[in-house]
Amino acid sequence: METYEIFKDLAIILISAKLCGLLAAKLKAPQVVGEIIAGLLIGPSILGLVQQTELISGMAEIGVVLLMFFAGLQTSLRDLMRTGWKALLIACAGVFVPLAGGYLLYCCYYGFAPSGTSQFYSALFTGVIMTATSVSITVASLQELGFLKSETGTTIMSAAIIDDVIGIIVLTFVVGMKDPTTDPTAVIASTALFFAAAVIFGYLIYKLFLYLDKRYPHTRRIPILGFVLAFAMAYIAEKYFGIADITGAYVAGIVLCSIQDSEYIARKVDVSSYMMFAPLFFASIGLKTSIDDMTSSLLLFCLLFVAVALVTKIIGCSLMSRVLGFDTNDSLKIGVGMMTRGEVALIVAQKGLDVGMIQAKYFTAVILLILVSSVITPIILKILYSRKTSGTPQPNA
Repeated sequence: METYEIFKDLAIILISAKLCGLLAAKLKAPQVVGEIIAGLLIGPSILGLVQQTELISGMAEIGVVLLMFFAGLQTSLRDLMRTGWKALLIACAGVFVPLAGGYLLYCCYYGFAPSGTSQFYSALFTGVIMTATSVSITVASLQELGFLKSETGTTIMSAAIIDDVIGIIVLTFVVGMKDPTTDPTAVIASTALFFAAAVIFGYLIYKLFLYLDKRYPHTRRIPILGFVLAFAMAYIAEKYFGIADITGAYVAGIVLCSIQDSEYIARKVDVSSYMMFAPLFFASIGLKTSIDDMTSSLLLFCLLFVAVALVTKIIGCSLMSRVLGFDTNDSLKIGVGMMTRGEVALIVAQKGLDVGMIQAKYFTAVILLILVSSVITPIILKILYSRKTSGTPQPNA
């Protein structure tokens, strides 16, 4: 591929994402829905105008990192501390109910197999894929609706971060059952070490930004250094601790959420994300979708896979939210907000493919899950938030 071809691809992606986003808004749906559908239309499954490339994937990854950094900046640390223990319990339910549901789905469809067989590992790993949560689309939807700072919004984001950590631990244990070279204890230790380091060095960085904010208030160097922190923490989390890069970016946002210029940084991040990287991220979901070599049996399994993954996440998170005192409507918001899947599910599926736990053909099911959950989650959230709520929308930067 010639280098200049990327400019054509970017032009097609951005204009189609914008047009479909505007059309979605006219139809009273969140714009992110239109951007995802745009990627599907111009991708290899339909028109074939744009192919997923390494560069587009990289720019899309920047988009999701910026979205999570923005979410961290918009998080109230006080609310996060208040909802932390609730988020932990919701995340646990949101991991183990889909894990059981995925395992049972595979066994019911292909038959139960004794422990230690390849079919047993495939069934177990099907459940592991379902545990992943990606709230990037939920964050964008809550931002658009004006409820990103609400108690339910904060709870969703907190639970998703904890869900990511639990999911990594579960993934490590399951892979370790087949791959004896994997040390589950080491992964648990590195995860704990990351958050311990985030607390210690995060406090020092917070103090540094307080000093810079006082000396150079409302200057461009503040958001530039904020970008540096977000990308550095995303890299460090993934490279040295085995934690998803979006977790590092979200933590970076939390570190800066209490400084005076946090809203100023958030506005700069929002502009950069909205203009280029977020549309690329949402469109890339559609670009990854392929329906080649689809059989009727595989199609049925894919549809069941999507249904079970969505329903079990809603059931697990909503029921736990209800037990913790949220009303029925807010419990459904949390359950629906947690059901989106994204890059984490793909990473998990790729790991399963690498160690021989699943076959490549099941990536279609994962892509379909990401696409369906990405499209319907903003729509359902908008319906739920249009009902009578316990609070009022919080204006976003």
